Amino acid sequence: MRSMNDEGIRLQKVLAAAGIASRRASENLIMAGRVEVNGAVVTELGTRVDPETDLIRVDGARIPPPSRHAYVVINKPRGVVSTMDDPEARRTLSDYLADRTDRLFHVGRLDTDTEGLLILTNDGDFAHKLAHPSFRVPKTYLAEVAGVVSRETIQRLRQGVTLDDGPVKPDSIKLVSTAEDRSLVRLTLHEGRNRIVRRTMDHVGHPVRRLSRIAIGPVRLGQLKVGELRDLTTAELGELLDLISRGD
Repeated sequence: MRSMNDEGIRLQKVLAAAGIASRRASENLIMAGRVEVNGAVVTELGTRVDPETDLIRVDGARIPPPSRHAYVVINKPRGVVSTMDDPEARRTLSDYLADRTDRLFHVGRLDTDTEGLLILTNDGDFAHKLAHPSFRVPKTYLAEVAGVVSRETIQRLRQGVTLDDGPVKPDSIKLVSTAEDRSLVRLTLHEGRNRIVRRTMDHVGHPVRRLSRIAIGPVRLGQLKVGELRDLTTAELGELLDLISRGD
């Protein structure tokens, strides 16, 4: 953070450029003590900042720095391979990026038979941290499984089970509904081992029939249709940056 006479960009201009509020409304936020820069509340309208390096928050929410990088979320359809090209000529993520001029790559993968959220970016450091289990970014799945899942099985999963490659303990798990021959289960995990949800449910005797990832950290599937993509919002990106910075 810089003083009023130093080089830099006025704080209210940075907030307006980030889409937080108009310039005048941003000034009101500053004067109301709702803006922090590098952990300190700022109330002076003449304050100048470096948006590339200063950590700015409004009401506690992190404001991402301006960036040439792209951050995109796609609702991957079933049957699409989580790659940009495929030697077997199957459908890939690149089939949905024809209108993009930037070169994006996917953060992590989803099985070909799994649909739902994938994040695409051209920011290598962000992608590495988001995918690495040490940063504990939670991922939530909705699984339709065979058979009626009992409350005892849910409790067993909450306590953790051991697969061939080690223990698995969901951050949270909920039995959403049951029918005669199937159940709907919502699980949240922070790791991304290969086919982890399918193998976990197989282990307790309820093979997955259909699987969708519905959230990655603060990013929700919402109304995003299958095959559609959108840019991450400022709030989503700010929360993800906070999540991955805690693992540094």
